[in-house]
Amino acid sequence: MNNGTLNKKLTSFCAHLDDQYGERGTPEREQYEEEFEAFKLGAMIQELRKKQGLTQEQLADKCGTTKTYISRIENNASDIRLSTLMRIVRDGLGGHLKLNVTS
Repeated sequence: MNNGTLNKKLTSFCAHLDDQYGERGTPEREQYEEEFEAFKLGAMIQELRKKQGLTQEQLADKCGTTKTYISRIENNASDIRLSTLMRIVRDGLGGHLKLNVTS
């Protein structure tokens, strides 16, 4: 198989998403995008927590929530309020939250 044949079988990630979940703007694709953003947020909090050598319980104590809630956020099992997210980032992780809105 030469490179020309191989490249014809490759698809972009965006094309894959369009195929699997529909194009942007469709309900299925919007649900996927929202769930993916929540997953990224949970992974980011977990990475920052571990980088600082904190357990979930220690992070929860620092920001006034529970270990169970931190676990649920990190595992994408819970919606999170903006005020709680700000408290986790500020009080628990010593950071600053910056939001970006794109259309």
